[in-house]
Amino acid sequence: MLSRSGVLVMQLLGRLPLAWVRALGHGLGWALYFLAVARKRVALTNLRLCFPDQSEAQRQRLARRTFIHFAQAWLDRGWLWHGPPELTRQRLTLTGALSELQGTEPVVIFAPHFVGLDAGWTALTQQLPRQFTTIYTNQANKTVDAWILAGRQRFGSGRLFGRVDGVKTIVAALRSGEPLYLLPDMSFGQENSVFVPFYGVLAATVPSLSRFAKLGRAKVVSVVTRMTREGYEVEVMPAWPDFPSDDAVADTARMNQRLQSYIDTMPDQYFWVHKRFKDRPPGAPSVY
Repeated sequence: MLSRSGVLVMQLLGRLPLAWVRALGHGLGWALYFLAVARKRVALTNLRLCFPDQSEAQRQRLARRTFIHFAQAWLDRGWLWHGPPELTRQRLTLTGALSELQGTEPVVIFAPHFVGLDAGWTALTQQLPRQFTTIYTNQANKTVDAWILAGRQRFGSGRLFGRVDGVKTIVAALRSGEPLYLLPDMSFGQENSVFVPFYGVLAATVPSLSRFAKLGRAKVVSVVTRMTREGYEVEVMPAWPDFPSDDAVADTARMNQRLQSYIDTMPDQYFWVHKRFKDRPPGAPSVY
């Protein structure tokens, strides 16, 4: 009942002016910053590791803004998934090297975990005439799971693969000309990861960007989504030169270097609430 009520609230939010939704998100973000103590500790630990030159006060301000943007982006799913289509299109601005996503050439899209990741996906699937794919992890709550699946497939040109579908199915779609919207910048366990620097700290990172690009014979294009006062700006960047190489570890380190350059332009919109350093190199102590 609580989950169904939550979905109903999101449907109602989809009809409100954006300024109202963002104001509600601002208040929710402040509340989460003080109430979600464990997640605040995670965010502050990540910021301390990645930005050691900042003062504690600076990191706390950055963490507060992160919680606010996180909450605002969550409430924005109301209009992304339930608002009138013309309103959604109006609030999502596609910019940059759009020609990289034209035609049928295989493309792996590097989509970092900024708060606007669902806005970026929605913009691509609504505004570009291609079938896009991504990888989806099922949610434990069946009502929430169905809501997220329906929202991400709202405009019909998006196909979601479960992790149980396997690599072959994903690669086949990629080779057939369906761009893969990939979010590989999180810790998914040591089994399939390599340790490469992230802001100078070794972080377990899946080398899937390099591997999918190689298996799919695809170019890699970054799509970075920035929250703005008017909605979101979704920037398509030029294809990466000389990628992938024959060295998946070097490719993954290069991915993290690019990611850092994107984060530096809007550090308060990155997913610092994720335990990015939960998997540690052998012998290294836990940081959380």
